[in-house]
Amino acid sequence: MTIPIAIKGIREGLLIALDEGEWGEVLPSLVEHLDAKPDFFRGARAILRLGARSLFAADVARLRSLLADRGITLQTVLSECDSTLNAARSLGMETALRTPPVEETPLDTGLSGADAVVLRQTLRSGNCVEFPGSVLVLGDVNPGAEIIAGGSVVVWGRLKGTVHAGAEGDETAVVCALDLSPMQLRIAGHIATSPPRRGFSRPETAILRDGQLVAEPWNPKEKNAGGGS
Repeated sequence: MTIPIAIKGIREGLLIALDEGEWGEVLPSLVEHLDAKPDFFRGARAILRLGARSLFAADVARLRSLLADRGITLQTVLSECDSTLNAARSLGMETALRTPPVEETPLDTGLSGADAVVLRQTLRSGNCVEFPGSVLVLGDVNPGAEIIAGGSVVVWGRLKGTVHAGAEGDETAVVCALDLSPMQLRIAGHIATSPPRRGFSRPETAILRDGQLVAEPWNPKEKNAGGGS
């Protein structure tokens, strides 16, 4: 039996909700879900919401090990059960979010089947946009906001949040911004954080070259500036 898995981006990482179902069925379903998109989840920090179920320290340790094998760090366990929270604490995990959850603003992500979506707004902390094609933001992407795109990401403004372009494994995807200073940037399975800014910001594009993420001056007139899907 396959158990529905709810995963969404929040300020502190990926929130994985496992509120329902028997643990013996939930765990294999979670592993199957993660293995379906290994590049998408690799390098993520996970916040696990376990509802009211009771787990022993060995259960939580096994789960942490399964996630670690897939490049995912389990940093926080949320639960309504004291024994589960105690088990997580005994393994050195956090049991509460560092900042209160932010109510997400509903976002219109365009028409079904479209290759790209245009967002005419600034994305603020707590906003998470997921789209199978490319994403164009006419505004800023603030710290704590996240974009996950199957194609490229173009920000006509300041990019200070988290971006994952080519989330389905497209290494030709690019990330462009008038001010490219993300908290974290990923293209396909490659991940990087921005170095400290020196001098004035300038339009830049991040691309994969020889397996490395590099940033270059962005000329919107160039044909390859919006590469990817």
